[in-house]
Amino acid sequence: MVGATATATEMQNNFGRYLAIVADGKEVIITKNGQEVARLIPRNAALSYLTDSLTGILKGNVDLKQAKEERLGEKYETSD
Repeated sequence: MVGATATATEMQNNFGRYLAIVADGKEVIITKNGQEVARLIPRNAALSYLTDSLTGILKGNVDLKQAKEERLGEKYETSD
């Protein structure tokens, strides 16, 4: 769940505020020149994504590109 969007400058000047949002379980999207350049996500979300991805890879029964797009879309509400 997206908690906030911040420019790189806002992130730099108010890091504690955005860190608190992530600590509360939400993500922060960071932009520069109007383009998304990064996402700061809670640790548990990152571990969950990595675990899910590796499980499919190790089983050898996954189309990596399709799985990545599906999982990112479901978990992190991304759009191309």
